[in-house]
Amino acid sequence: MTDTAPRTDSWTVAGRTFNSRLIVGTGKYRDYAQNAAAAEASGAEMVTVAVRRVNLTDPNQPVLTDFIDPKKYTYLPNTAGCFTGEDAVRTLRLAREAGGWTLVKLEVLADPKTLFPDMEETLRSLKLLTAEGFEVMVYCTDDPVYARKLEDAGAVAIMPLGAPIGSGLGVQNPINIRLIVEQSKVPVLVDAGVGTASDAAIAMELGCDGVLMNTAIAEARDPLLMASAMKHAVIAGRESYLAGRMKKRFYADPSSPLAGLI
Repeated sequence: MTDTAPRTDSWTVAGRTFNSRLIVGTGKYRDYAQNAAAAEASGAEMVTVAVRRVNLTDPNQPVLTDFIDPKKYTYLPNTAGCFTGEDAVRTLRLAREAGGWTLVKLEVLADPKTLFPDMEETLRSLKLLTAEGFEVMVYCTDDPVYARKLEDAGAVAIMPLGAPIGSGLGVQNPINIRLIVEQSKVPVLVDAGVGTASDAAIAMELGCDGVLMNTAIAEARDPLLMASAMKHAVIAGRESYLAGRMKKRFYADPSSPLAGLI
């Protein structure tokens, strides 16, 4: 008899437990209202916030917290737009002052064209932030060696890019992502490059604990419908990973036995 009972499949980062494995962003939407509706449709419980680009404090402008309730969603402040360790550390100190947030996402970029992470600066910043009591989820290259260094330095989650930020190219190096998953003792989440639902499912089928995305939903023709699609894709990919895929074969293997044919 097949077990059809609902599966409880939560994940935990820095002592916080979540049922949704999808994290969504708060940029590029038409307005905060659309952003809030997409977050609701996605089923996400965590939203990432670019501290330098999103209004959190100016009462004379629309404020994100009026639309996306920080009591309902876990806010994950990030350092988008930072190109030096000093900028990243200063940005997250401001986030902590503004909202008391200590669970943060670190990204230190190397150049404005590729938005690839500067891994030397990222590792240096991580050590500074960890020493100050921050719990740091780290955007990084899909390099298993550097991923191990980040974990050893105190990262609470490893977030390798699937492809360049905002590119929509999908997971370009599944082998390295899988290697990072296998070696890591902290959660691994694909961050950047997802373009459509199948990309999210692939990331989850590799064994990742979750997926973070923004542009794939915000720039879809119908952001709310895409948010729903991503919700189901992450669930499907996770269940596929847990189920264990069939072995690949070079030749056909009939579904029905060939012996005893009429």
